[in-house]
This record gives sequence, structure tokens and C-alpha cells, in this order.
Amino acid sequence: MACLSPSQFQKFQKEGFLVLEGFLSVDECEAMKQRIGEIVAEMDVPLHCRTEFSTQEEEQLQAQGSTDYFLSSGDKIRFFFEKGVFDKKGNFLVPPEKSINKIGHALHAHDPVFRSVTHSPKVQQPHFGGEVSPHQDASFLYTEPLGRVLGMWMALEDATLGNGCLWFIPGSHTSGVSRRMIRAPAGSGPGTSFLGSEPDRDSSLFVPTPVQRGALVLIHGEVVHKSEQNLSDHSRQAYTFHLMEAAGTVWSPENWLQPTAELPFPALYS
Repeated sequence: MACLSPSQFQKFQKEGFLVLEGFLSVDECEAMKQRIGEIVAEMDVPLHCRTEFSTQEEEQLQAQGSTDYFLSSGDKIRFFFEKGVFDKKGNFLVPPEKSINKIGHALHAHDPVFRSVTHSPKVQQPHFGGEVSPHQDASFLYTEPLGRVLGMWMALEDATLGNGCLWFIPGSHTSGVSRRMIRAPAGSGPGTSFLGSEPDRDSSLFVPTPVQRGALVLIHGEVVHKSEQNLSDHSRQAYTFHLMEAAGTVWSPENWLQPTAELPFPALYS
């Protein structure tokens, strides 16, 4: 893939997201899907670590922000689950392969299939800096100055209106960050908290962005986006990670995700 054209770059700057169809080949998509199947088949998550993934503030603080399993996942491959897939004892109510919401946060570092895609030459070309509720990635990956984080969302299967494609508010990346998820100092209580709050947003402002298998969606760190619940009979697998422009960028020491000896910054996080 060549560098973005002037018109593509202008569209991204204006709207805060950009779709590049055909970024991944069919073989690349199938290889990642097959590898995920293998990883899930081998997963062994202790009962006390079975965490439901959410972008809803209260659910985040209760389920993710208070557990070391989530907070220490930045340099590991760990599993986060859909709502309602466990009984009160933490046992699966559905087949484990149908329970996964997200695998994070270091597939790009530890798995050779995902590492090869993440670090492939074509990923380096753009030269600029269940249901997922409306949010901004910079709420969780905050930098100074802003505008230095870019989301890379790759469709491993067709993403449609029925199975939970992405929705965006075009141009919303120009209004700043409404809330931040911050890590509490060690020994000071709950693992994370929020500064600010997510405002009520007019649903009519969101634009659906269905894409075909193999598409890449570039996501500005401050653009507001979401996905609806998948109510169809078709899965919608995707691989996503974030790029941070290293030169002149300060990664907030309050971010939940912090560098480790194994994965120091600058780094890529999935």
C-alpha cells in the first residue's frame, strides 16, 4: 500500500477516521482467525480472573479497573469476556469460543502471526500522527500533546450493520477529550478512576461504517466511536492496535497502561 493520497489525508484530518478497503489479504485474515481459534482453545483463565469487558464507566471500574488481571495485561496475552457468559460461580454458560469479547493487550508482541502483521511494511505507510459504547481512545491512551495516537482497526470478517460495524461522529476529534481513565497510585484503593464524564451524545450524529473483510479503519485518538451489539448469526472478528508518534510525545504517567521492562515505550499496543 502506498502512502495516503492528499485527498485521503484531508478526509482523515476532517472526519477523524478513514477506511482503506483491501488492506489485508484473504490469507492474512484467515491466518489470524485460525490463530485466534488456537489461542482460545488453549486458554486457561482462573475463575477469579474471568472479567467481562466493557466501556461503560461503572462496569469498567467494577470489573476491570479493580482487578490486577486487567491492570497488568499490557505486556501479556489475556482474555476478556462478553456479558452474561458466566454463571454466579464463574463457569461458562456458553461454549468458551463464543464467550470472548477481547484478547489483549500484547498479541502484537508475543504471537508471531499477529506480530508479523503489526510490524509489516504496509502498516508503517500512513505517515501521520459485543457493544462498545461511545468513547474516545484517548480517554484510555492519553498523551501530551493530544493527537499522537492512531488506532488501526482491521476487519478479519465483513463488518455490517447487523453484526456490529463501527459507528463514528465525523469531526468529533476536534473537541478535546471529555474523560480520562487514570491509574490510582499504588496502595491507594481502587485500581482506576475517571476524570470527567462521557456526555450524552445525539445518536443521529453517528455514521455507520460497514466494511469488507481485509479493510483497515484508521481511527484518530479523539474521534468518538462505538459499535452496536451483534444480534446476527455472523461473527465479526477484528484485530486492533494503536500507534503512538514517539518524537515529542509524552505518555501520561496516569494512564492505566504503563511501560514495562518487557515492553518499554515507544511500543505498539493491541
